[in-house]
Amino acid sequence: MTYCAAVTTNDGLVFCSDSRTNAGPDMLSSFSKMHVFQPDNDRVFCVLTAGNLATTQAVISHIEQDLEDADKNSLLNCNKMIEAARYLSAVNRQEHLLAEKVASGTSVDVSASLILGGQIRGSEHGIYLIYSAGNFIAATDETPYLQIGESKYGKPILDRILTPETSLEDAARCVIVSMDSTIKANATVGPPVEVLIYEKDTFETNHYIKMEVEDDYLREIKRAWDEILKA
Repeated sequence: MTYCAAVTTNDGLVFCSDSRTNAGPDMLSSFSKMHVFQPDNDRVFCVLTAGNLATTQAVISHIEQDLEDADKNSLLNCNKMIEAARYLSAVNRQEHLLAEKVASGTSVDVSASLILGGQIRGSEHGIYLIYSAGNFIAATDETPYLQIGESKYGKPILDRILTPETSLEDAARCVIVSMDSTIKANATVGPPVEVLIYEKDTFETNHYIKMEVEDDYLREIKRAWDEILKA
C-alpha cells in the first residue's frame, strides 16, 4: 500500500509521498513514488504513483521514452496542464491494459492511480487525479487537494486546514501531518517521506526534502501536532 497527497494553493503546489512497498514481517522495501519531469525550462511536472509497482514503473518508463522521441506525443508537446492530464491518462490506460494481458488468469491487481501536478508557461498550475480507466479529475477550490492510496487516515486534517489561500509552508506542514497520521494507522505506509514544494511561475523544483523515520523535522512536527491534539 502507499499514501500520496498533493495540494494546490494560490501560491503553488505541494506534493508528499511515502516510500513503502512491502509491509511483510520479514521485509520492508522502499521505492520512490515521486517522479519529477522538467523536459524544458517552460514546464515542470510531478507524478505521484500508487498501486501495482510494475504498472507504475511501466508508466514512468513510458513517459521517459516518449520524451526521448521527438516524433511522439509527450509532456513536451502539451500546451496546458489539462492536455498533460489527458496524455498521462492515455499512458496509464495503455500500460494497465498491457499488464492485464500479462496477468490474465491470476488474481493480481495490476491497476495504478496517479496524481499529476505542475505548470506549463502561459497556463495555470494544477493537480489531477488519474485513474486506470483512463479518466481523471482536477482539484477544486472547495477541495484543493488530491490523495491516492491509503487516504482515509490522512484526510481529516486536509479537510480541516486547506483552502486556496493556505500558504505553501502551512500546506506542506499539513500534508506531513496527514502522512504521519497515515503511517501511525497503517503499517503498509512508511518512510522515507518525500516532500516537494513548487512556487508558481518559477519552473524550479529546488524545495525538496526527503525525511527518514528519525528525521528531526519530522519528529518535531509529530510532537507539535500531538500537543495540539492533547490540548
